[in-house]
Amino acid sequence: MKNPLAGVRVLELGTWIAGPAAGALLADWGASVIKIEPPRGDPLRGITQPGMPPGSNPWFENVNRGKRSVAIDLRAATGHELFERLLAQSDVLIVNLQSSAAQKLGVDAPSVRTAHPSLLYCRITGYGPHGPDADRPSFDSGAFWARSGFMTTMRQDDADPPVPPSSIGDMSTALACAGAIAAALFRRASTGEGALIDVSLYRTGIHVMAWNIAGHLRGVPLFRHPKHDQVLNALYNVYRAGDGLDLYLTMNTPDPYWPGFCRAIGRPELMTDPRYEVFARRAQNAAGLVRLLDEVFLTRTRAEWGARFDAEGVIWAEAQTVEQITEDAQAALNNAWIAIDDPTHGHIRMPAGPADFDGVNSCVDTPAPEYGADTEQVLLELGYTWEQIAALKHGGAIP
Repeated sequence: MKNPLAGVRVLELGTWIAGPAAGALLADWGASVIKIEPPRGDPLRGITQPGMPPGSNPWFENVNRGKRSVAIDLRAATGHELFERLLAQSDVLIVNLQSSAAQKLGVDAPSVRTAHPSLLYCRITGYGPHGPDADRPSFDSGAFWARSGFMTTMRQDDADPPVPPSSIGDMSTALACAGAIAAALFRRASTGEGALIDVSLYRTGIHVMAWNIAGHLRGVPLFRHPKHDQVLNALYNVYRAGDGLDLYLTMNTPDPYWPGFCRAIGRPELMTDPRYEVFARRAQNAAGLVRLLDEVFLTRTRAEWGARFDAEGVIWAEAQTVEQITEDAQAALNNAWIAIDDPTHGHIRMPAGPADFDGVNSCVDTPAPEYGADTEQVLLELGYTWEQIAALKHGGAIP
């Protein structure tokens, strides 16, 4: 079942990350995805950063692999007619434009769904389709990271909130979109009903923050990330090993693991030390225990500690850098990467989607398309003649 969405036809009318990433997931799962680009192309194509290989854009390439690009000026009447013909042959439309822009182009949900009632219209917004902020422009760093509360829960004590890593909210929202589209396709297969699917960066952020928010709604005090030496649970903390690599102890119910942990670090006497033998006492003496563990962990490498922890059933994880992740054998053995042979840039490795089907990496291995690269081929498939294509070019509907 490598291609569970084989035969599903998707139009993607969006830019930057969230909409294109949703389209990329559907392409990975077997759907045929056509990316509709405006006259100047997806602005993500133009993003640059020092150190990038000439002519390369890893961010665009990662969320647009496996698609075809059709360039259309929807402001032109003939361009809109072309778009309507594409819609008539599509199952899904992904739109992540501001609502005012979508209305201006005539691709808003009411307009499209009236003409195509069996279509699945997936509308991606920053703050949701209703309320005073419905048309407010946003990126994931604002709507997902900042407004959802994610940012403030990551700061320690009264320190400034951290600057968010790029695209976490976009990629989370893309997962929500892909899952919702798959569910709506399942319903349509038996009922024939189309659907309006709404997903926003803000609501996805609230969903991701469910642990904190659900607790708050029931009166649970909000958790703040303490500094390293101010934790109450020393077995839920980051430590540095003797080789300079970090490890993360993640035992949020520590008492069952305490004996094995003490054996793993070679300090069995701590099991019955009255300061530490149960969690309540360890919490009272946490600062001293953290200092002790800081010294202990410097005596071995992270790999050596990992082997001891695994032997005792201690729950831990490597606190890895991006560079370390890309060389992690565990990731490679579990299909975390997709290899693509790009005609311009050669062999490219990039992160794969998060799901396999029947043990097979479902990700497509075709590169992201050049701007408008498939326009003529797609039009020919729609039944346009070369003369009609030339007329569309002359009229400005296509480049």
